[in-house]
Amino acid sequence: MQLPFAFFVLWALASLTSARAAEAPRTIALRSVELVAARAELGRGDARLAAPLAQLRAEADQLLTRKPASVLDKTRTAASGDPHDYFSFAPYWWPDPKKPDGLPYIRDDGKVNPDSKRGTDSAALARTCGSVETLGLAYFFTGDERYAKKAATLARVWFLDAATRMNPHLEHAQAIPGINAGRGIGIIETRHLIGLIDGLALLAGSSAWSKHDSDAMTTWLAAYYQWMTTSKNGRDEASAENNHGSWSDVQVVALALAVGRVDDARKLLASVPMKRIARQIEPDGRQPLELARTKSLDYSCFNLEALVLLARFGEHVGVDLWKFSTADGRHLRAALRYVAPYVDPAKAWPKEDIKAMDRARLLPLLDEALRHGDDAEFRALFAQFGGTPASGEYWRLAARGPRS
Repeated sequence: MQLPFAFFVLWALASLTSARAAEAPRTIALRSVELVAARAELGRGDARLAAPLAQLRAEADQLLTRKPASVLDKTRTAASGDPHDYFSFAPYWWPDPKKPDGLPYIRDDGKVNPDSKRGTDSAALARTCGSVETLGLAYFFTGDERYAKKAATLARVWFLDAATRMNPHLEHAQAIPGINAGRGIGIIETRHLIGLIDGLALLAGSSAWSKHDSDAMTTWLAAYYQWMTTSKNGRDEASAENNHGSWSDVQVVALALAVGRVDDARKLLASVPMKRIARQIEPDGRQPLELARTKSLDYSCFNLEALVLLARFGEHVGVDLWKFSTADGRHLRAALRYVAPYVDPAKAWPKEDIKAMDRARLLPLLDEALRHGDDAEFRALFAQFGGTPASGEYWRLAARGPRS
């Protein structure tokens, strides 16, 4: 009798779980203990995880043939003249039609200039980091070394190999023609490093990612952390009052955790309640600085994603941001309650945005909130609109709510 392929998959997962049961990867955003538990559940044939795992494997398989990207691939070069320097253009800036040469560029909030994405590094960095996270997860759940080898190659080419590596700074990110050669706002483009950090952590135990590789990557991240926390661009971004400031905090904390500067991470996280939550969120949950944007739901969600991620990082160092509230009711749950009903795609957002948001982005925020206290409204919304996994929804592998 020929056994079905699914049997061998479950057998392999069960064997893998038994062999690595005690291991918990040192991830910072993904919950390692719950990933280990999910892997064990898969080994026991938990059908709830079948769809997320199938989605993950399909995405990882597609990445196996992807050509490794590097900063040397870009056709445009930073003002420094060094091709190893990261370079990008500000996405919402356009040539001035009233000027013969279009300079200086003018801002049109929310409308992406397609030329800003051509010949620069922004898209390639995001793809590289996202690919490493996907491949790392696929390796963790299957033990297939092909995924680990590909993730390691992608990381080495972009960050480590002398011939192709990116210099650890963003002096020339989001440049504006006719105005500057780079600015602090561009630092938001390295938020994707968080996925890379977790993806590489998930390669623990694979010969594809050696201790030498890991040490070299830590050295790169430490250099970038030093630049972020001391450079003018880094200080400018940290002082931003809107989502840029929130995502700066996310990155600084993530880097601090990744390179072992736990006290630095704890200190910054302890400042988040008054510096971010109390100033960005109104008692009714509105985020005025994000509502002022032309994509107001998108940016309200985007800033909340940063704040919730900071709360997740707080779990590593004993800082509970979910418990914080001002006397007049400014807190994370209020901000989520304001936007949560719009997970329903049929519910009209009160402001006419220039582009609709993918409302499924609200689901992992609901899941995070439910980890920190039951809420009938959030649970009902999650149950009703949880749906099936879409590309990149890896949080479902360890979700509290319905998985499929």
